[in-house]
Amino acid sequence: MKLLFFKTFWGHSGSLKDEIAIAKRAGFDGIEAPPPVTTAERARWSQILADEGMHLIAEITTGCAPNVYVPDPTATPNTLREDFIRKLDHIAEMRPISVNCMTGSDLWQPDENMTLLGDCIEHARSAGLPLTFEMHRSRATFHPLATQKLLDQLPALRLNCDFSHWCCVCEQLVMDALPDLLDLCASRADHIHARVGYPQGPQVAHPAAPESADALSAHLRWWRKIWEARSERNEAICTITPEFGPDGYLHTLPFTDQPVADLWSLNTWIADRLRQEFDSFQQQRLSRNP
Repeated sequence: MKLLFFKTFWGHSGSLKDEIAIAKRAGFDGIEAPPPVTTAERARWSQILADEGMHLIAEITTGCAPNVYVPDPTATPNTLREDFIRKLDHIAEMRPISVNCMTGSDLWQPDENMTLLGDCIEHARSAGLPLTFEMHRSRATFHPLATQKLLDQLPALRLNCDFSHWCCVCEQLVMDALPDLLDLCASRADHIHARVGYPQGPQVAHPAAPESADALSAHLRWWRKIWEARSERNEAICTITPEFGPDGYLHTLPFTDQPVADLWSLNTWIADRLRQEFDSFQQQRLSRNP
């Protein structure tokens, strides 16, 4: 199995060509981003990505304004369904390697989220596009047990595992307390958002800092579970987007609002750490199965 790393557009304002150049210098394999609004711009992106030999993971975020991730509290399942279908139609033109979706709402009844996600799965299947749902606060997958019910009722539901959100929601390194659910998530995981959360937030100030050691170690254990599950299924790749981000996630100094760390350096650091961890994982597998 091979790891493929994707550079998030979140928190970056450069052109596609600029972001691809930065990603390539760091040894990344593609870009994760919402698709452009116009047909012409989507075609231009597709050509640039093809010319540069870079993959695309397309992002769909429903029921909110651009660059906003929390759904409008007045949004209904019907409005989010229509939003998803419209954006999926646009994405289909670009033939991404996969689609990552944030949809549903933590303010809805479980059956409303269940029906919406089921409809999204069917539309993606009809379009021939691999679809993952991201674990995310404010969405249908905001909590471990809410997500477990979705997984139990929707066998075709595939996950983008971002455990950092659940650490924040549950105020603990929660997957250590839920080994059976961790195994279930690993068996349904097709993508990873590699950010390190801690009990009081979705993003540590720096994953290399000694005070972040316990949180980093926990996330590495959980990501290894995904690698184990995918290796056992003989999957060829595992896609990962290092996703340390801005917008209240990146720690800043009081009064000046100056970041305590460089955003891109956080994402390249976690990518390098994951490469080291994966090499160790592969060596251990080879020693067990010579």
